[in-house]
Amino acid sequence: MEGFEVFRARSFTAFLFGRFSLTLAVQIQAISLSLLVYERSKDAMALGLTGLAEAATFMVFILPGGYWADVFPRKRMIMLSTALFAVCALVLGYLSFSPEKISLSQLYLLIGLTGIARATGGPSMQSMIPNLLQRELLPQGIAWNTGFWQIASVAGPALGGLIYGYFGAKQAFTSTVALTGCALLLFGTIAVKSIPNPRKESLYESLRSGISFVAKHRIILPALTLDLFAVLFGGAVALLPLFNDQILHSGPEALGWLRAAPSIGAVIVSVILARRPPMQQTGIKLFASVALFGVCIIAFALSKNYWISFALLLFSGAFDAVSVLIRSMLVQLYTPDEMRGRVSSVNSVFIGSSNEIGAFESGLAAKIMGLVPSVIFGGCMTLLVSLTIGTKAGKLRRLHLERIQPQQGMSNK
Repeated sequence: MEGFEVFRARSFTAFLFGRFSLTLAVQIQAISLSLLVYERSKDAMALGLTGLAEAATFMVFILPGGYWADVFPRKRMIMLSTALFAVCALVLGYLSFSPEKISLSQLYLLIGLTGIARATGGPSMQSMIPNLLQRELLPQGIAWNTGFWQIASVAGPALGGLIYGYFGAKQAFTSTVALTGCALLLFGTIAVKSIPNPRKESLYESLRSGISFVAKHRIILPALTLDLFAVLFGGAVALLPLFNDQILHSGPEALGWLRAAPSIGAVIVSVILARRPPMQQTGIKLFASVALFGVCIIAFALSKNYWISFALLLFSGAFDAVSVLIRSMLVQLYTPDEMRGRVSSVNSVFIGSSNEIGAFESGLAAKIMGLVPSVIFGGCMTLLVSLTIGTKAGKLRRLHLERIQPQQGMSNK
């Protein structure tokens, strides 16, 4: 059946559903932890510190995680990081039986360990697919992986909130333990050849070579830069509570749907692209998707109708999903296998930092310019970035992924 050939590969299917289960667990635990921290503190700053606790450890370990993904067997790194997350889930499940005795310091420590688990396993997770599929199935496999991740990222917070709200913290963390255990079992069935890195480099030398590879690459660097600045300037989602209250005059339920709209659009498009990845005129589609994302942000800033705003956010998520998928394919196809872990970690630094910095930029711009002008400014800057990089990066603009031969996907030539 067209578009489903990748599911004949048993190891890829196990990896796909294992990552789906783990992503659900991560999302359920994250929303449950935020609810528990708020219950214990009733303080907005305490909630902010939950994000800082995870982001700090993640940023410290993400580059070494990329190095380990290239030096050690990736299956082993995925299993170890998942096991660390499982330990955190078990401890939280145990503590939740006496929630009144849980201290905030304990919660922050466990959140920090979760950040370490994400950082040490993430690059191996992102680098694994080319080791599980034949070259001609890679675009389809990457598309399905992106789609499954989007679905889990949308369903996880909603499911976690429902379980926590109706059944309590014990059941929420118990479900996290069960999902993590399921992920471990699935990852354990993966059969993948270990491809050791023949180059013996120190951690510093290895990380420097990975960063240098990205910095000099005429395809990967402009693609990552495009995504970085699009997220940086197009961060209207950070201002949704203000738009919902001051412009659309809607309640908290409406705000929830506005927040979900980009993810809904992303899921729909990811499922469609999983069957038909953008292999023709790939570069043009990348720049067009970022430009149309900017147009949606500008139109959202001008809208005063709730449903039009909802639709524009949905389309913004759809266009963003196209650019995310193309960027993922470029990183996988143009990076040598022995460097995929380090390049994936650099990619994570780009994306992981741009969301938080983008939220800060949006808030600062709104403070200086006003709410609506700041979002219009962000959308215009996204358009300008797309036009500028599209003009300068001719090799990326002319890219057709269908023309890449297997050896081209493994080199920078």
